[in-house]
Amino acid sequence: MFSRVLIANRGEIALRVIRSCKRLGIETVVIHSEADRGAVYLKLADWSCCVGPAPSAESYLDKNAIIAAAEVYDVEAIHPGYGFLAEDAHFADLCRDCQISFIGPPVESMELLGNKVRAVELAKKLGIPTVPGSDGPVESSEHALEVAHRIGYPVILKASAGGGGRGMRVARNDVALLSNYNAAKAEAQVAFGDPTLYMEKYVENPRHVEIQILADHHGNVVHLGERDCTVQRRHQKIIEESPSPGIDKKVRYELGRAAVKLMREAKYTNAGTVEFLIAGPRTYYFMEANARIQVEHPVTEMVTGLDLIEQQFRVASGEDLAFRQKNIRPRGHALECRINCEDTSAGFVPRPGTITTFFAPTVNGTRVDSHVHSGYTVPPTYDSMLAKVIVHGKDRNDSIAKMKLALEEFVIEGVPTNIEFLRDVLEHVRFVSGDLDTHFVEDSFLD
Repeated sequence: MFSRVLIANRGEIALRVIRSCKRLGIETVVIHSEADRGAVYLKLADWSCCVGPAPSAESYLDKNAIIAAAEVYDVEAIHPGYGFLAEDAHFADLCRDCQISFIGPPVESMELLGNKVRAVELAKKLGIPTVPGSDGPVESSEHALEVAHRIGYPVILKASAGGGGRGMRVARNDVALLSNYNAAKAEAQVAFGDPTLYMEKYVENPRHVEIQILADHHGNVVHLGERDCTVQRRHQKIIEESPSPGIDKKVRYELGRAAVKLMREAKYTNAGTVEFLIAGPRTYYFMEANARIQVEHPVTEMVTGLDLIEQQFRVASGEDLAFRQKNIRPRGHALECRINCEDTSAGFVPRPGTITTFFAPTVNGTRVDSHVHSGYTVPPTYDSMLAKVIVHGKDRNDSIAKMKLALEEFVIEGVPTNIEFLRDVLEHVRFVSGDLDTHFVEDSFLD
């Protein structure tokens, strides 16, 4: 096991990694920007190091500054968390060149799965269902029209180098496709430094389900069940749950088997997810793979009892997984709600400011992951997420009841949040019944 690691991230995920390190007896060095200099969670680390000013490009994305900090503090490994450099193959390669372990998959696996076109090609090779599409990058607007006429409208343009909804545009006719093509390229360039696009048939009203994977360096690959991420707003996840209320045992089995097959072929190690669109009772398509820990990983931790961050460290240090597929028996039901600092009445616009009161719920079976506290000033520079509320119940109805109570108890004053909106979602008849698709929020609340 490592004796000292650097955490190359901020906020709740930095605190989350610190906690697992303390349990494992690992010393921690946490980087921060000038904007985060006074963050309370930094006091829980053994050391903290400023790597630059507030803008991410000059701090949390400054690879050279982070590597320099790692060398000054003589760490053995770097945990990238999620976002920022977590899926940056070049950064992982820099770590390898400097003989610092990267807590994540091998560079080659990141390069393969990080390119959405290559990942889809791999899935096709393995016989995993994929959405009809461009069979490679879309080289021009004329090429886009050609593909659209072949597979039929509606279609969706996607950034080859990334995800999270950026560089993504839906078109239902030639005019819309031509107008969206350049906009999608420009957004992909800004978000990922790569304007390459690919195109797929747009699947109407699907569910979004992801399979959590763990794989070690000794050929052991297991899945930890699925998380349903269908409740989204503008392609951004809002509520996640496990198990999914919308798939049966046969499809659940097939998704798990397909995810393990894909990651094994990609020679993947560490934690990752394989994402699918569920288009019908027996119809599913591979969408993409994420080579990192996910924001919503606590949902899986609640139903399996595993600490996924701990497993990341154990795998990266060369240990075998201490369990096999037959040992994974998820229990009960878990829900996660993301609490964001945003004005829901003004189109969910982020509204940073100073939190005057922060009182987290203490409902039995509830977990709150957050770095926020009373008096904390939310910087305008970073993501607007303040906290994640995760509950575990004996079944879905029990989880919903606990989450509603937890959100009722949660008090955040000084800045607007989406707590009331989340409570409205949980009480909606379609959510309660599990009759969901990725347009649920737009159709039910934003018309």
